[in-house]
Amino acid sequence: MKKQFIKIAGITLTAALMLGTMSITIPNAQAAKTPFSDVQSTHWGAGAITNGVSKGYVDGYTNGTFKPDASVTRAEFMKMVVSAMELETTPSSGKWYTEYVDTASKAGLFATDDFNDNEAAWAKVMTREEMARVAARAIGETTKEDDKWMYLATKAGLIKGVGIGQIAPKGLTTRAQAIVVIERILTKNTGASLDVDRYAVGSAEIAWHGTNIFTVMPEMWVTPESDWKQAGKSSVEEMWNEKLMTITSKDGLYQAKLDALIAIDLADPSDPNLGLIAPINTLKWYNNRPSITNLMIKDQKNSYVLYFKGGPVFNKDTKKYNPNTKIQFRVDGFNSPDREAFFQKGVLNTVARVYRNSRTDTTAVIIPKTGTIQLTDLVIRLQTPAAGSNFSESIPLRLKGIQ
Repeated sequence: MKKQFIKIAGITLTAALMLGTMSITIPNAQAAKTPFSDVQSTHWGAGAITNGVSKGYVDGYTNGTFKPDASVTRAEFMKMVVSAMELETTPSSGKWYTEYVDTASKAGLFATDDFNDNEAAWAKVMTREEMARVAARAIGETTKEDDKWMYLATKAGLIKGVGIGQIAPKGLTTRAQAIVVIERILTKNTGASLDVDRYAVGSAEIAWHGTNIFTVMPEMWVTPESDWKQAGKSSVEEMWNEKLMTITSKDGLYQAKLDALIAIDLADPSDPNLGLIAPINTLKWYNNRPSITNLMIKDQKNSYVLYFKGGPVFNKDTKKYNPNTKIQFRVDGFNSPDREAFFQKGVLNTVARVYRNSRTDTTAVIIPKTGTIQLTDLVIRLQTPAAGSNFSESIPLRLKGIQ
């Protein structure tokens, strides 16, 4: 086996990108002294950079710097990954990166439909989304959905956010980020587990298929393995059907679209989606008794809010379909074990509508984390705002659950 070493000195790097406040880190990384004047021992990537240099797949510059914030091209990143994984290469008479690209292709790290396989394309700076794709493949992940790679990479712990819940898929990859991710690939391939940025995973799940419910509230959306296997899916997350996030009436006169179904954990003050329902201290939940108006969301911290982001696309007959600008929906399966307590005593023990001033001014429901029972399938429904023959619904999710 031929181990290849990369000498970054002499390779032209394109641009610089400063990191956010929550950059990628190696689990249990220790502050490490580095031989580079621009990488202090307190730098978030110091440990990974030191490891990468010692393993020989990356080096610094002749002036004693490492330039951790300089951008990395697709070709440079591919060479580092191939070298770090000690994949065997065959010398080529083509461009300097050709032998690494050929090896990456054989190893399944690069596919010809990723982008054009030419010099201009390889000279472009690698985006974080592209880095996620290579990283996920490097640990054996596969998918036919281009927008799922970031989800797979964040869920595996290979990539973290550049801020709380900020995955920056189009952001440019820096040298420090590249080395940290490569070190995580190597760690993961030893069988070790990595710490995971769940906020990044949640954002990546939304970017993948339009919801984060399986990341934020996985203990609620559970179903037997046989349920999703019989549906031809590889996991419960794939039971969500983003193609059904648009509902069109039978006569084609009304259409609404759910842009995203976002789960918010009220017990987590750092939840990046809390702003969608702010200010929380003015939000209430409805127990189907109009005279009761003092049931406050802020008093139900041990709960989740499901926020339906979206609305009507068009309404060509406001006599048939309510001209309300809100999307109409329903959540089933989280039932009350004591309906009298819910209706008469204001005990939140089932799904309840969330509102601020009027009953339908907020497109959200609240679900307590404990205290419900399941009497029906777990179902998310989008509905046309009409009755009788004009009523129809679309169901993005149906699970058998644990009933």
